[in-house]
Amino acid sequence: MLNKNNSEFLTCEELSERIKYDPRYIREHLKDTVFIEGVHYIRPFGRRKILFVWEAIEQEIMKSMQPATHTIPLAAGGSVHG
Repeated sequence: MLNKNNSEFLTCEELSERIKYDPRYIREHLKDTVFIEGVHYIRPFGRRKILFVWEAIEQEIMKSMQPATHTIPLAAGGSVHG
């Protein structure tokens, strides 16, 4: 579903198919931790139903794929992102 700003709204099940995560995991673990209300999802008409904003979620996924610009190497290997 597209709105007038050409943002695509997805149900949890539709989002699940796109990002290959279980709908339950999206609702219980990603919603309100990674996905923020008003940015990544909305509740139309103040109701219980949730619609996810695909463009915002896509940006979040792409952002997590970019290497951190500030990393601190650790003695045992690995790094800390600062």
